[in-house]
Amino acid sequence: MSMTTATSDAGRVGASMTRLLEQFRDGKPAALARVVSIVENHRPGFEQLLAAQHAQLGRARRIGITGPPGAGKSTLTTRLTRFYRDAGLTVGIVAVDPTSPFTGGALLGDRIRMEEVALDPGVFIRSMATRGSLGGLATATREVCDVLDGFGLDVIIIETVGVGQSELDVARAADSTLVVLVPESGDSIQTLKAGVMEIADVFTVNKADRPGADRLRNDIELMLGLRAGHGTQPLPAHHGVDLRQVADRDAVRDAMNPARAARAAAQAEHPEQWTPPVLRSVAAQNEGIAEVADALDRHFRYLATSGELRSRRRARLRERVMEVVEQQVRQRLWRDADTMSWLDAQLDGLENGTLVPFAVADTLRARSSALLTGAAYAPLPTPQGISA
Repeated sequence: MSMTTATSDAGRVGASMTRLLEQFRDGKPAALARVVSIVENHRPGFEQLLAAQHAQLGRARRIGITGPPGAGKSTLTTRLTRFYRDAGLTVGIVAVDPTSPFTGGALLGDRIRMEEVALDPGVFIRSMATRGSLGGLATATREVCDVLDGFGLDVIIIETVGVGQSELDVARAADSTLVVLVPESGDSIQTLKAGVMEIADVFTVNKADRPGADRLRNDIELMLGLRAGHGTQPLPAHHGVDLRQVADRDAVRDAMNPARAARAAAQAEHPEQWTPPVLRSVAAQNEGIAEVADALDRHFRYLATSGELRSRRRARLRERVMEVVEQQVRQRLWRDADTMSWLDAQLDGLENGTLVPFAVADTLRARSSALLTGAAYAPLPTPQGISA
C-alpha cells in the first residue's frame, strides 16, 4: 500500500469517526450500538472514540453481578433494571457469556432472558463473549462500560459468566459488586472462598424459597463476623461472673455470636466502614429486589462519603493504562513480521541449549525499542458545535 493510499484511508476513517461521534453525542441509540461494536472488536479508530469521551466518564454507577452458573443472575439483573427504570434511571447492561473452546462461539442468550426490558428505550443491552479471557469478563468489557458511561446512562450493570476462584475481575470493573448465591451453591467452605468473600460488597441468597437458604445466609454472616474480628472480642471470664450484670450486654452477645454482629453491622450506615449485608431474594417472583437495590444505594453512599469511590476509580484508571500498554506491546511485537522472523531464527539456539529464553527476551526488547515506543494515537477533531 502506498503512503498516499494509506493517508487517504486514514482520512476517510477519521471523517467517518467524527460524524459517528457527533451522532453519539446527540444521544442517538444507533450510534451507541455502532460505537460499542467498534470498541468491542477493536476496529480502526476505536482508541479515538474512547479518548473523545474520556472527560465525561464517572457519571454512571457501575454494578457488577456475579455468582455461580444457575444462581439467577440474569433474572436478578432484569428485576434490578426494571426497578431502576421505574425510578426514572437509564440502564446499560453488559452481559458476558462463556465462549465455546471448540467452536469459538457463544450463545449470548442474555437478551432472550431479559426480554422483559430488552425493548425498553431506556435500556441498552450488550451481550459479549469472553473469547477465552479468564476472570469472568471479556477483554473489552471495561471499554464498553466506558462507552455506556460516556453516552450518559445512569446505571451500568455488568453480569459475569459465573464466578470461580479466578473469575474476580468484575470487582475491578465495578463500583459495587453483588455476589448472588443459591442454597445449592455447595457447602459453606466451597461457597465462602476468600476471593468471593473479598470482592462482595453485597450478598444475596437468591431462590431463597428453597431449603437451606437461611443456613447459607447464616454461614455467610458467620464468616463475615469472624473476618471482622467479632468472634475474638475480649469476653469476661465465665466462672463466677453473672453476665446479666455486665454493662455492655450487646457487646457480649455480639462477641459470642459473630453472625449476629455481622448482621447488625450490615444494617448500620457507618461512613468509616462497610460490612456486606447478606440478603434474601426470589428474583423470579420479584421478591427482595427493593432490598438489594437499597443495599447497593447504601454502599454507593458509603463509597462517596469515605473517599473509597475515588480510590477505586483511580485504581481502575491505573489498571486501564497498564492494560493499554500490554495490548500495544503484544500487538506491535507479535504482529510484526520482522520480529517473528528473528524469533524463529533463535529457535535452534534455544533447542540446543546455547541460548536461554531470558537472554533472547532481553535481546528482543532491545532490538524492538523503536517499534515499542513509536506513537500511533492521533485524536479525532471535535465536531463543530460540540464541546470536547
